[in-house]
Amino acid sequence: MPTRLDALKELSTVVADTGDLDAIRTYQPVDSTTNPSLLLKAFDLPGYQDLIDQTLANAGEYSRRDGESEAEHAVDCLSVAVGSGIAQAIPGRVSTEVAARLSFDEAASIAKARKLVDLYAQRGINRDRILIKLAATWAGIRAAETLEAEGINCNLTLLFSEAQARACFEAGVFLISPFVGRVTDWYKQARGVDGFDPDDDPGVAFVRNVVDDRNRYGYNTVVMGASFRNSDQIVALAGCDRLTISPALLDELASDDGGLTAQFAAAGSPEPKPTPLDEAGFRWQHNQDPMAIDKLAEGIRKFDADQAELERRIEQRSTPAVAG
Repeated sequence: MPTRLDALKELSTVVADTGDLDAIRTYQPVDSTTNPSLLLKAFDLPGYQDLIDQTLANAGEYSRRDGESEAEHAVDCLSVAVGSGIAQAIPGRVSTEVAARLSFDEAASIAKARKLVDLYAQRGINRDRILIKLAATWAGIRAAETLEAEGINCNLTLLFSEAQARACFEAGVFLISPFVGRVTDWYKQARGVDGFDPDDDPGVAFVRNVVDDRNRYGYNTVVMGASFRNSDQIVALAGCDRLTISPALLDELASDDGGLTAQFAAAGSPEPKPTPLDEAGFRWQHNQDPMAIDKLAEGIRKFDADQAELERRIEQRSTPAVAG
């Protein structure tokens, strides 16, 4: 009998939210993703140890941007090495993250994205197999607009407000990742509750609204629900373009028989598009959502903390032990 994961794959493109190749081979997603948090987990997986050692040993063969530390450069090389392995195991695209510390620097984000694309090219992975992940700040969105014009498709992450989504639509971003679970977490704490029924879940409602706005105005951006806390949230978003799901929740869906119903109506004739947001309008509208302000800032800090820890561990691993 088909499982709920089988049923979900009929309605949405399933993306693996992991860098674990064994999990990717098991669940056979179309796309996958990497970020510093997932690379930290991969750093401890037995199957990655040879790749990590080889990548760190060969990092000097690839050109480093001005101002980059050796550890930051090594993270880029490792991200691409892991992403290249994933690309060989999936039919679709792998997302690779620009360092969160560049989230407010448009020029540096563009330069880093181009570097990542070049690193992939040196490993034989074409740009049509990757997505560059950028935080959905004003600078990140403007960087994505430039990159999209160059044929480098982007995945705008840490998306918590309708202002972020609208600015991404207007910039022609290929894909956005509105976060479900982190939105839900904020409202659980704010309202002092333990949880929500799926149809009353603020995270689910947020993604549904983003999809509705995209369809209402006829934008082409792909919407990928992300950051799920439970399988009920996933089921409530069945039919969203893409859903990126952790191995634990993929396993839960694969272990449960049953069908699913699409939760989104087909897009109708689009309405006239609103006047594009300028920077002041974007910042004002985003500022009106306390949850979005809190979660975007927190997400950038956490991704940067994981990047810093990854750099620390790379430096530690690259330093020869001193004999006692």
